[in-house]
Amino acid sequence: MSNRNYIPREEGIDHSLSLMREGYMYILNRRRSFHSDIFETRLFGKKVICMGGKEAAEIFYDSEKFKRKNAAPNRAVQTLFGKNGVQSLDDKEHKLRKEMFMSIMTHDQLKKLINVTKEQWQFAVNKWRQMDAVILYDEVQEILSRTACQWAGVPLPEEEVTELSKDLGAMFESVTKVGPNHWKGRNARNQVEKWVGELVDKVRSGKVHPPKNSVLDKFIWHRNLDGTLLDTETVAVEIINILRPIVAIAIYINFLALALHHYPEERKKLKSDNENYPELFIQEVRRYYPFFPFVSALVKKDFTWKGYTFEEDTLTLLDLYGTNHDPSTWDNPDQFNPERFANKELTLYDFIPQGGGDYFMGHRCAGEWLTIEVMKVSLDYLVNQMDYELPEQDLSYSLVSMPSIPHSRIVINHVI
Repeated sequence: MSNRNYIPREEGIDHSLSLMREGYMYILNRRRSFHSDIFETRLFGKKVICMGGKEAAEIFYDSEKFKRKNAAPNRAVQTLFGKNGVQSLDDKEHKLRKEMFMSIMTHDQLKKLINVTKEQWQFAVNKWRQMDAVILYDEVQEILSRTACQWAGVPLPEEEVTELSKDLGAMFESVTKVGPNHWKGRNARNQVEKWVGELVDKVRSGKVHPPKNSVLDKFIWHRNLDGTLLDTETVAVEIINILRPIVAIAIYINFLALALHHYPEERKKLKSDNENYPELFIQEVRRYYPFFPFVSALVKKDFTWKGYTFEEDTLTLLDLYGTNHDPSTWDNPDQFNPERFANKELTLYDFIPQGGGDYFMGHRCAGEWLTIEVMKVSLDYLVNQMDYELPEQDLSYSLVSMPSIPHSRIVINHVI
């Protein structure tokens, strides 16, 4: 008797339009309708397996079963990731490149980042006091562009801050867009890669001297498995893979402000003497609100899981948003409740806003610790270091647009 199970299949020629119409809910809606954490569909003209939940995440991050090379769609490579970045590598090559990223996530480097973030927030708040209205999302992107470059050792003239922040933002805002809005992201990437590439060449020729052991310094002199230096284009891509994700934290910071507004009782708790509560609040913001919808990989070789057959080179999507709202893991997942994290034992696969698995060996985001520290500083300013008001505005956000950003981008005024 066969132990083979048949993966539930969504009928139809192609469901790319449904993905665009449903956004973050596309995979979760079908998991619910099929009563299954796995189903098959067709997207972008290809057969695709979609999965969600803790057990699916655990198998998805098994490097013996899935690979990342050529898994991301070209539109994501041309805007979000860049060519030959760490996200597209496998096996020994990935391990070596990931070590490069994790080498800058030390206690001392994170402490330096915290101090730089505080300086930039204070600089911004002083400026906002003189402004009639502050568009928080745009302003925080500039804070984080300055922070990222100063921390990474990348020289950034003040007159170029606004343009760089818009370019870095366009890279992650344009992935799912069409027409001019998508090409804006491609053009932004080309422009920033050219700028960083020229900087890399100047350092290697001795014309520019970055701080010793800075991100710029370490990445420029990093070597491949064969002992050769990374080529200029790849160094540029990987430096942007530091700058861009830091600027993307602006999305989370907007949701911090939104949560403080929608749940005013949380502000009172954050002002109390409980030093652990800010992290609980931050983790719930990262779980509750949308960030990355899903991640992709290709089946490395044929295998069977729970009786389901996975064929080599099949594109597979892991539902990040749905896994963070999975009722089998989270009680009342659609309620905002920071205290759920107080006594919860988290694994590497049930809470995955920035991917799952091991930081050092797998494809979990290298900058997750960095994200949390930047959010802590930002939350402290929003709660303790400044007063402000929210005028009438559209504070709603969409689960269709990817990434999702509150429609008003959070306007504040009367900053003190």
